[in-house]
Amino acid sequence: MKILIVLTYYRPHTSGLTIYAERLAKAFVNRGHKVTVLTSQFDKSLPKNEVMDGVNIVRIPVLSRISKGVIMPTFGFMATKLVMEHDVVQLHLPQFDAAGVALRGRLFKKPTIITYHCDLIMPSGLLAWFANKAVLIMNDLAAIIAHKVVTYTKDYAEHSTYLQRYFRKLIVILPPVELPEISKEEIESFQLTHNAKNSRPVIGMAARFATEKGVEILLNALPKVLEVFPNALVQFAGPYENIIGEENYYKRLEEKIIYYEKSGNWRFVGVLNPAQMSAYYPNLDVLVMSSLNSTEAFGLVQIEAMINGIPCIASNLPGVRQPIIMHQMGEIVPIGDSEKLSLALIKILKDPMTYKNNYWEIKENYIPENVAVEYEKIFDSIKKDLI
Repeated sequence: MKILIVLTYYRPHTSGLTIYAERLAKAFVNRGHKVTVLTSQFDKSLPKNEVMDGVNIVRIPVLSRISKGVIMPTFGFMATKLVMEHDVVQLHLPQFDAAGVALRGRLFKKPTIITYHCDLIMPSGLLAWFANKAVLIMNDLAAIIAHKVVTYTKDYAEHSTYLQRYFRKLIVILPPVELPEISKEEIESFQLTHNAKNSRPVIGMAARFATEKGVEILLNALPKVLEVFPNALVQFAGPYENIIGEENYYKRLEEKIIYYEKSGNWRFVGVLNPAQMSAYYPNLDVLVMSSLNSTEAFGLVQIEAMINGIPCIASNLPGVRQPIIMHQMGEIVPIGDSEKLSLALIKILKDPMTYKNNYWEIKENYIPENVAVEYEKIFDSIKKDLI
């Protein structure tokens, strides 16, 4: 089967959406399918055409940007060509261009599926408001046109004003989560590089440094945590400088972060590749996901931590709370509540063994090839209806 995957940002861009798309694309390839990703050339240094892990990537030049959105004048021509050449189409939303691609899928009678990752909330400002409205309209059109809509959890769907409108098309599939197996020596090497004092408690946060991630909630929780664990260390894994649309957010928190860096309680470990993430998680005592709004729908990093035996703390957001509810490996705290986050951190750090679970069983639920099989079933079902 020839599968066309369409999304605005693909690797090397780092986000939960791009990681999901990459894992699924590679899983399709491993199952013998031919996979093409149509995406933006968001960085001019990236090649327009590239093959990575057996996935053919086609990047369309970007003429201009509106916040995190991109304008690609030649996108439509390439979308028409690729939809005609492929058997099925998978769209990752939110995405402004999705409606046009979905329409092409319908016109050319190609099974077309939307994977809806999260709601879109743009920064303040009149231009951003108009951009947000435009994307919402196009996302709605895409869902009306597409054959099926996939989401991570029923919990998120029931609380999403977008997904509530398309329940008759909705299918729930858990996301693909996989990390490479590495040696004990590699884990120890990571620990020596980033946390020489191995007796100290380590709090992880794995994310883009973005407004919706609620980095300040963790920062504001630290004083109470440090009263009990003075040498506690936060390790922030992920991009944190020059994030598109988030420059002002970083500047607002920079002074407090520098203070904790100087005191030895905060460390940026940078963007980590999959093998490095496999070494990162076992060196944590707890992972924090202090997200603030519905732009977060699940939190793949929670599962990555759990399959390494690490408990999590998550905001009480629809979808985001589900990994902890399903797998009983952590605590759920009110959205934006630094005090409750500090109490949860202290509770887990004092007795982490309470939160250990059978993480091998958890892992089975998220194997990318198993997720790919669920998508194949949907494609096959649509094909039968189209005959």
